[in-house]
Amino acid sequence: MIAVVETGGKQYQISPGSIIRIEKLKAKEGEEVVLDKVLMLKEDDGETLVGNPLVAKARVTAEVLRQDRAKKIIVYKFKRRKNYHRQYGHRQAFTELKIKEIQSGKTKKKAK
Repeated sequence: MIAVVETGGKQYQISPGSIIRIEKLKAKEGEEVVLDKVLMLKEDDGETLVGNPLVAKARVTAEVLRQDRAKKIIVYKFKRRKNYHRQYGHRQAFTELKIKEIQSGKTKKKAK
């Protein structure tokens, strides 16, 4: 089973057992979170459910593996011949999730 979920303003294609990094959630490590904004589901038998905009009664259960910050990126602004340059770094906070099960409202698919 494959699902497309929305969280943090982004869309992610997931399946049971997959590990994804999403925008930071307010959850502690080891907690279970439920992603209920499911945009599309593809069953193992080939049936595809497309939401309008969401698939009714569909939800994804995931476990928080860790809360961390990504590798630092350097932002450098520069205007030639104007003696202007600014440099600063940024580390984006993220939550790493392991997908446990996908529920379509009629079936459940657990991670192996």
